[in-house]
Amino acid sequence: MDERTFSEAVERHRRELRVHCYRMLGSFDEAEDLVQETFLRAWKGISGFEGRSTFRAWLYRIATNACLDALDGRARRVLPNDLAPPSQPDVGEPIRNDIPWLQPFPDLAAPSESQPDVQIVAKETIELAFLAAIQYLPPRQRAVLILRDVLGWSAKQTADLLDGTVASANSALQRARSTLKERLPERRLDWSAEPTEHDMAVLRRYMAAVERADVAGVSALLAEDVRTTMPPYPMWFEGREAVIGVLASGWDTSAPHYVGKLRMVPTRANGQLAVAAYVQLPGETVYQAFAIGVLVIADGHIAEITSFHDPGLFPAFGLDTELR
Repeated sequence: MDERTFSEAVERHRRELRVHCYRMLGSFDEAEDLVQETFLRAWKGISGFEGRSTFRAWLYRIATNACLDALDGRARRVLPNDLAPPSQPDVGEPIRNDIPWLQPFPDLAAPSESQPDVQIVAKETIELAFLAAIQYLPPRQRAVLILRDVLGWSAKQTADLLDGTVASANSALQRARSTLKERLPERRLDWSAEPTEHDMAVLRRYMAAVERADVAGVSALLAEDVRTTMPPYPMWFEGREAVIGVLASGWDTSAPHYVGKLRMVPTRANGQLAVAAYVQLPGETVYQAFAIGVLVIADGHIAEITSFHDPGLFPAFGLDTELR
């Protein structure tokens, strides 16, 4: 196989391998790097591909092992609610860049509806709740769960890929499923349906209220037990009263922690509704990239907001880093 033929062959699988590596790692940035590492290893080892499996399965073997190598000895990726109890509204903590935070995945980077591998991006296996839960699994258990329950591989295929036995693969799967059951939210399946027009209306009202700095308007849209997290800030807040207390302080133009004027742009992340927030600081005329918020809307209210305060993510979502 010459280099051009090889490049054409692997490119057909880039998007699905990116999703696979993201599930394994919990990081969009690292998933991009690991896909490149997979292609490099595949090119170097192309002479050893004997056709005993499909080319796609061979790439998955390389990608999975590359991810396992990358995860060796590393701490799992987390969200703030994995680390401590909820914070009080008057508690502010500095950014923590020493913690390996979970990252969002832009929907535009996933396989499109017209691609044959789109089934591997079932919404419930890419949403943040699932990604946060599988980070609790040891890397090999994580690989087994993804290969078996997400990709639909057989126990023998999984065991062969991991150079193990069918018995060990089945045992790892049972342990992984047990851990996942403990870690996933009870109502998680209620969140997995495609957003309705009513959900979209809630999103539009939320965006408009934020741009007006309308605390009461936002409050009316929040579930009573709403949860908000803001990585890389380690604090998080639970309950409408606590969340509104934080917003009221941040939107008060006379307060020392005034955030600035916000502008919101709709986007999609992890198969969920999301918004890109831009901030205009006092005295400035340009809105700068601020955060990407991934929302869970249930029963007509916002149940969860995970705001990733990382402007470096904006280009991956096809978003400008400045608005005028």
